[in-house]
Amino acid sequence: MRKILQFPAILLLLAASARAQDCVECHRKVTPNIVSDWELSKHKDNGIDCSGCHGTGHTSDKDVANAAIPTPETCRPCHATQVDQFSRGKHAQAWAAMKAMPTAHWQPMAMMEGMKGCGGCHKIGLKTQEEMKEIKTQGGGFGVASCDACHTRHVFSKVEASQPQACETCHMGFDHPQWEMYSASKHGVRYILKQSGTIPATAAAPTCQTCHMQEGNHEVRTAWGFLAVRLPLPADSTWAADQATILQGLGVLDPAGKSTARLNVVKAADLARLTQDDWQRERDKMVATCGNCHSENFAKGELAKGDDMIRNADHLMAEAIRTVAALYKDGIIPKPANYAAAFPDLLTFHDAPTLIEQRLFKMFLEHRMRTFQGTFHANPDYALWYGWSEMKQDLTEIRQLAEDARHASR
Repeated sequence: MRKILQFPAILLLLAASARAQDCVECHRKVTPNIVSDWELSKHKDNGIDCSGCHGTGHTSDKDVANAAIPTPETCRPCHATQVDQFSRGKHAQAWAAMKAMPTAHWQPMAMMEGMKGCGGCHKIGLKTQEEMKEIKTQGGGFGVASCDACHTRHVFSKVEASQPQACETCHMGFDHPQWEMYSASKHGVRYILKQSGTIPATAAAPTCQTCHMQEGNHEVRTAWGFLAVRLPLPADSTWAADQATILQGLGVLDPAGKSTARLNVVKAADLARLTQDDWQRERDKMVATCGNCHSENFAKGELAKGDDMIRNADHLMAEAIRTVAALYKDGIIPKPANYAAAFPDLLTFHDAPTLIEQRLFKMFLEHRMRTFQGTFHANPDYALWYGWSEMKQDLTEIRQLAEDARHASR
């Protein structure tokens, strides 16, 4: 026989149900779309009401500040596996990575902590308690939930988060136009045709999640990482030297080739694979994923082409970095005092002080990224015209600017 609830337990359930109904009745007038979205959610179907995420401290318009703002820990009791995976992955480090950029504190607050620029996407990252307190002083404490970056509140739909468009807001634009690359690739075109019903729903067509979240894994890693740098350095001596120069431009290696304190930032932000085993593990996962539609030989061959494009792009990039570094060394242009080494700091972005350094920053963060990402995302136009071709033009201009600067200094 089913156990009969004791009288006090029944009272507690009835009280909780009454509180939930009070929330719904009030918010149906104040924020009706929040209520209608919640009513569409699995949370409602499974008895997770407002207090499950927001607590019971807010009961009227007089105590709105008492409503708790969820964090990933709020989701853990029901979604422990996903929260643990997310916490180990690169997205969890997004906020720390943003704050670690050397000139982040120079930007308007609205762009960063206010989440209208970099912070608008990097808010997916985990925050410390102190950071959450600071965010709360700037307006309600919103932007600490992380999970809602993909599972939009208050539906928190797995179906929505599984669509490639869920990634579009952040993975597009200047430095990583993955959405543009993917959606115009054959992979993306086929999936959009599936969504429109033009081809059958059972047709093969990978999404971002197919390749980057195998079996729903929320770590979201790639072999080459965000910046396409890795340790150990490649066996090819020329490529190894070029990658070392790029790592020096990133401030990860000093002029003597030794690691710097910034390497710890790269490790913490999960921006690169720092052992051969880590790199190979991610590459093997990708080959297995591609193998659902392609032969293993085809998959390995296509990925090897991406590696080769990194190698070629790095050769152009390294020459450009060395050209600017030589201007510092010879006193042609001053090395900014906030630069840690004798190399231009690629992570100062648009705050680079001279035209040649600005061109170098765009060559690295816009055009090099498009060269290798366009290749891996099967988008030939991005790989060639928006990537490789632009890098060639960048290097020509950097050479000319360096020559002009040397001539003017005589």
